[in-house]
Amino acid sequence: MMREKILMVANTSWYLYNFRLPLARYLRDQGYEVVFVAPQDTYSKDLAAEGFHFIPLGMNRRSLNPLRELLTLISLWKIYRDEKPSVCHHFTIKCVLYGTIASKLAGVKAVVNAITGLGHAFIGNGRLHKIVRPFLRFVYRRILTARRVQVIFQNGDDFSEFQSRNMIIPEKATIIRGSGINLKRFMPRPGKLDGAPCPTVLLASRLIREKGVVEFVEAARQLRNRGLQARFCLAGRVDPGNPSSVSEEMLGEWCAEGAIDYLGHTDQIEDFLKVATLVTLPSYREGTPRILLEAAAMGKPIVTTDVPGCREVVKHGVSGLLVPARDPKALADAIENLITNREKMAEYGANARRLVQDFCEDSVIRRTEEIYRKAQGKSLVSAASA
Repeated sequence: MMREKILMVANTSWYLYNFRLPLARYLRDQGYEVVFVAPQDTYSKDLAAEGFHFIPLGMNRRSLNPLRELLTLISLWKIYRDEKPSVCHHFTIKCVLYGTIASKLAGVKAVVNAITGLGHAFIGNGRLHKIVRPFLRFVYRRILTARRVQVIFQNGDDFSEFQSRNMIIPEKATIIRGSGINLKRFMPRPGKLDGAPCPTVLLASRLIREKGVVEFVEAARQLRNRGLQARFCLAGRVDPGNPSSVSEEMLGEWCAEGAIDYLGHTDQIEDFLKVATLVTLPSYREGTPRILLEAAAMGKPIVTTDVPGCREVVKHGVSGLLVPARDPKALADAIENLITNREKMAEYGANARRLVQDFCEDSVIRRTEEIYRKAQGKSLVSAASA
């Protein structure tokens, strides 16, 4: 009997490799066939090296060209028609929208759409964003309420917003907070709280404006002007596919003026986290931010913004501090508050490790498999025994 086939579809191979590989490995062990579909990038070969079938997708994340977008939709339809998956699991806005349409045209009976965040189109304040948003809400409503679709949200705020706008059927939507955290890989390391001569404040993320990168740099400037002795480190890579990406030129200017130290990108983020005194993410909005889960698992105190997603991970005054978004002074004040109080940092770090147990990888993976079975109208049994 043929194995059930799961297609995981995203707008980058990087996303699938960094956030969904443990799920894919688990599903394979349970007897499923897992196929990755995404544009080719440096991580595509890593997915294939793991033994999974990888299908390249011609998609330009920044494109608004109707013909190019139609070609992407047709490409997805052809992939679904040829692969005949049991379930299509879509991540990121374009994949959710185009993938759901393509799956209907190809006769795929079960679709799982993951809302991992609202994205640039919903968060941005430009004129084009305000014009596009009502159209996106209309399309989302048609896509997410389709008969064969299950929806996964990463936080209650996004769930409530979509529900209030009648963009989902609540009975067919679930909250699964993030992609899970490996508590054995990310755990407190022995030694001093900070592994550098002076305290180290770390922001690790994609280098786009919605992550609060500009506010972090401005907060670092303010704290240096106050005479605070600390090292402000930025880790990650620029994202040319995102219209709000920080430019290489801007990054160079920040380093040249001494505002921040740029650490670059790493696939072993725990190496950066272990020497951080404090971790920050001044994001405008998130699904469930992986970097905060990783920091919490390693027992790091956190300063982040009081926005959806971030406040799912950090409890204010317990495991870290929450500040308003887009407010570099409030961010600087909170960082200074903790950096100058080592006992409080130690307390918050210990609490962070304790609270992050609720986000463990095994639980997230098994709940996701349950959604696959539910989407097919089946009880939870392993694919191997089906």
